[in-house]
Amino acid sequence: MRIATWNCNSIRTRVDRAVAFLERHDVDVLALQETKCRDDQFPLLPFEQAGYEVAHVGLNQWNGVAVVSRVGLADVATEFPGQPAWVPEGAEPAVEARALGATCGGVRVWSLYVPNGRSLQDPHLDYKLAWLGALREAGRGWLEQDASAQVALMGDWNIAPTDDDVWSVEYYEGRTHTSPAEREAFAAVEGAGYADVTREHTPGPGTYTYWDYTQLAFPKRRGMRIDFCLGSPALAQRVEGAFIDREERKGKGASDHAPVVVDLTTD
Repeated sequence: MRIATWNCNSIRTRVDRAVAFLERHDVDVLALQETKCRDDQFPLLPFEQAGYEVAHVGLNQWNGVAVVSRVGLADVATEFPGQPAWVPEGAEPAVEARALGATCGGVRVWSLYVPNGRSLQDPHLDYKLAWLGALREAGRGWLEQDASAQVALMGDWNIAPTDDDVWSVEYYEGRTHTSPAEREAFAAVEGAGYADVTREHTPGPGTYTYWDYTQLAFPKRRGMRIDFCLGSPALAQRVEGAFIDREERKGKGASDHAPVVVDLTTD
């Protein structure tokens, strides 16, 4: 079984690339982030014609997450227990479209788009840390309920957990994505029982999943590693390989993220 995660940065813009990616790599399940559309705007037909079911949650032109599967799609949840709401200034609190879970071929796949944080002084960073804290507790709860549960927490974490995960430690000094608080929050999810199942198979430094569109970041190799699959113990035992499809970042109309692919043994 092959599962993957990809921040596609607008599924309507990149639906053809997404379907081609699925077919080229024979992917069974794909977690998508930043679909940037409402549910009624999601381009279902190309995926269905390729043999995939789709679960999506999107409220507007921001955020949006989906799970695309050809091995079943059941028990869909559009938020995890305790998922915090964002409180925009002068507006009502709202749980954003940043998490979607579905059971696919016996694996509980969560497509996660962790809040950015924006800056170390921005209230969005507090929101990000609270969001990760709630995810940690939800994840811990799933394993307490069933220690043998196969859970994949996949997506854009907007955190570079180690110095090897950024092209320049000095450049990110005093910025989000590398702050001690964010790295501690990522480590706390791991501490709740989830392992980064990709790093062993895609070692760094310089192994990135994101490159900004500006200042020729991609050809200059100025990237970050911020897209991950954290697996429960039962899932981690099944991982036999992983890779980052850096080629998908190339060419006209590419997303600023590359897909991350994980291979699982037959259960």
